[in-house]
Amino acid sequence: MDRRGNYLMSNNKIFVPEDLRLEVLRFVHDHPVSGHLGVRKTLELANRNFFWPGMSRDCMKYVTSCQTCARFKDTHSRPMGLLQPLPVPEKPWERISMDFIVELPKSGGFNTIMVVVDGFTKMAHFIPLVGLPSAATTAEVFIKEVFRLHGLPREIVSDRGSQFTSRFWRALCQGLHIELALSSAFHPQTNGQTERTNQTLEQYIRCFSSYSQEDWSALLPLAEFSYNNAVHSSSKQTPFFANYGFHITTLPGLAEVTVPAAQDRLSFLKHNFELLQQTLREAQRNYKGYADKRRRKSPEFKLGDLVWLSTRNLRLSCPSKKLGQRFMGPFPILEQINSVTFKLKLPTNLRIHPVFHVSLLKKVVENPFPGRIGAPPEPVTVQGVEEFEVQAILDSRYRRGRLQYLVQWKGYTPEDNSWESSTNVHAPQLIRAFHKKFPGKPASGRIRRPRLGRGQCQVPGRSPKVGARPIASARSDGRACSVARARIDAGVRRDAR
Repeated sequence: MDRRGNYLMSNNKIFVPEDLRLEVLRFVHDHPVSGHLGVRKTLELANRNFFWPGMSRDCMKYVTSCQTCARFKDTHSRPMGLLQPLPVPEKPWERISMDFIVELPKSGGFNTIMVVVDGFTKMAHFIPLVGLPSAATTAEVFIKEVFRLHGLPREIVSDRGSQFTSRFWRALCQGLHIELALSSAFHPQTNGQTERTNQTLEQYIRCFSSYSQEDWSALLPLAEFSYNNAVHSSSKQTPFFANYGFHITTLPGLAEVTVPAAQDRLSFLKHNFELLQQTLREAQRNYKGYADKRRRKSPEFKLGDLVWLSTRNLRLSCPSKKLGQRFMGPFPILEQINSVTFKLKLPTNLRIHPVFHVSLLKKVVENPFPGRIGAPPEPVTVQGVEEFEVQAILDSRYRRGRLQYLVQWKGYTPEDNSWESSTNVHAPQLIRAFHKKFPGKPASGRIRRPRLGRGQCQVPGRSPKVGARPIASARSDGRACSVARARIDAGVRRDAR
């Protein structure tokens, strides 16, 4: 190495002392001219002008622990979580799955189809409905179209639609001793059997309905017969044969003339059920082996681990989801439901079911660089009232005749953005800048200048201390609510409304 002015040089590269390496890493990765690139490209960029012992290792740690990359970059690797097939039932109509095909064109007054599939014989019923039914209507249709033909199932598999999560439906199934198997949030593969049947039914309707698509309801009986009379890929039998023990007559004059003895029929049905179970288990093993080739094993998550949650199925407040964050969080794991499903501790304002399949989660990589990302700031106290600094105004709206602003808080993550009454937001310069940039957005007639510092928001009310964490109560838009500005767990501010 040789000295050139204030620098130590080697092969025209600047030697970086330990106390300046974080700044170099920030420049070659975080800076807009660097672009938050991956490990290899970040290292190549750093290697052009700098060097120090262990630079490759530091670049890899810095990039893999970057929270911006974790939030906004898509994951291109195979989804996590090996296939976990449901156990094979022991008899017909012991476990059924239910789903709805919605938003169809009107046909005979109907625009929805209820699909019910038996997990053992794969027999299905397609029931036309007027709109998406309530829990009470779903129960009525179930009794009329399923129970009267097949009796009570032991288990019902469904998604998390309001019909199946309502208190009425839960109480009904509990009273009838029916177990409910609800899918985890945003993971329809749990009810994959019905999802695949839906595709087959939709394909049939597309092939046979008229151009105006107004006759599909009249096709449902034929579609159901066609489905149940076709050999299923899993059972290697038709659902009719698996359920009744004989093939349904489709051509006149070809029906069997002789009827076997009752005992022979019972023996045949018992043998066929055993054969069907064996065939279904073999089909499950084959499908699991095929599916697992395109998946990865689940990581060893532990209780309390922080994970990122995919926003793939969530509604974001940003104008374009295409440009929005791909993951939100981090959130701690509260409970492991099974080998591929976990319960997270979510802010109450998200209002979604907190149980997720592992394919929607991504483990947080610990930050090995002290000082790289600070914890969210403590609130500022002005005249006994806690303040939180506003970083930006993102949107505006009217609710019950009152103007509200969507506030991005300085030092907090995007999921902590919250709608605040305009009377509580004391950031006149930011408000003016927002309306100048978006003149068509809702605005008040004038912007009142408060006697507080710029870029701050006042939370009115008392500020009791709970575990040394500030919480203030407020009344907004005529409704009682609470607004918490505090750090929880790994420095995530939580709003409770």
